[in-house]
Amino acid sequence: PPSWPLVVVGAALLAWGDPELPLVTSSAPQVSPQPKPWLLPLPGAPARALELAGSTVFVKAPWQVDLVSYTTTVGQPLPEYYFTLNLDPEAGASLGGFTFQQIRGVDRHFPFALERTRAFIGRPRREGRPVPVKARFNNDTRTMTLEFPEPVPPGSTVTVSVVPWTNPMQSDTYLFQVVAYPAGPDPVGSPVGVATLRIYENTYW
Repeated sequence: PPSWPLVVVGAALLAWGDPELPLVTSSAPQVSPQPKPWLLPLPGAPARALELAGSTVFVKAPWQVDLVSYTTTVGQPLPEYYFTLNLDPEAGASLGGFTFQQIRGVDRHFPFALERTRAFIGRPRREGRPVPVKARFNNDTRTMTLEFPEPVPPGSTVTVSVVPWTNPMQSDTYLFQVVAYPAGPDPVGSPVGVATLRIYENTYW
């Protein structure tokens, strides 16, 4: 396939023409090319990734992340934090995984029960089919890495539930930077946004 510089040059020639060449016109009717049915992606099928210089990139990357928890008091055991991402139907690649890193919050020591991590299509309390997911956590950088062995196709909404052993022991607004990665060789991460989690004091103690 042609490289990007060739495509750009070709587009420039078509737009501006070449002053050295005669202008050729045609009165034949213009017919828009129709897509071949056998080349259209099947609904829910993994997307063929776009590769640039050997790296895989999104055409339209996820741009928003939602974080929900129904257990938000300090020290509560085994809460679930739901991270939800929407993939654009024209993403250009399936979702291979994403990371989130704690960038704000007083407590930087609460650990996660990785074996309780799970993923599904849909949103919290409106769960669809389960999605296989692998998780690992670097406590030094406070970064969780989530990988989908079966990449999530464009047009999907996917949620990952991660479970700390307890909520943070100090109330605060906790922020997590989220980066999404396309499925394919040498994926290039796309920043999605910052997810917010508010942890409150227990007013009943």
